[in-house]
Amino acid sequence: MHKKLIGLLCAGVLGLGFATAAQAQKVGFCDYRRLNAEAPQIREAMQAVQGEFQPKVKALQAQQKDFEGRVQKFQRDQATMADSERTKAERELRETEIGLARKQKEIEEDFQLRQNEVLRQVEALVLGEVEKVAKAQGFDLIVRDAAYRADNIDVTQAVLNSLQAKAKAAAPAAAPAAPAKPAGK
Repeated sequence: MHKKLIGLLCAGVLGLGFATAAQAQKVGFCDYRRLNAEAPQIREAMQAVQGEFQPKVKALQAQQKDFEGRVQKFQRDQATMADSERTKAERELRETEIGLARKQKEIEEDFQLRQNEVLRQVEALVLGEVEKVAKAQGFDLIVRDAAYRADNIDVTQAVLNSLQAKAKAAAPAAAPAAPAKPAGK
């Protein structure tokens, strides 16, 4: 009986210790999908990547438009072409079509690689802000995905506010300074 009482007492103390330790932990939640959609740094990075690839996309579109014109011309003129001339034109059009598809695929792959590279860089900044907000608010753990979460543990808006403040602070520094007017004029 004495051993059972000691065992129950020890189990109770251990259980109380675990409950106290679990209550001392502060867990938060951050919605990374929302951060990806609303963080100005991510938007700016994606716009920069799109701007970087815009000339290649425009050049490809011009080549595709030229190709479509050549296809229409071939369709109009094929009835009056000699067999060898028609065969040669069909082969050239097919080769051009394959080349354009290859170029399009290359541009898309290059775009994806560059986009992922830039997103990794920006993600490091975002993770730093999540950590900064979590420490400032006394969180021990921040999770990305949750089946359920209470609004009082969601730090997403605080992280967004911090990222937006950083973007506003960086904007004037990035803007080119107006040329100074000469003194006396």
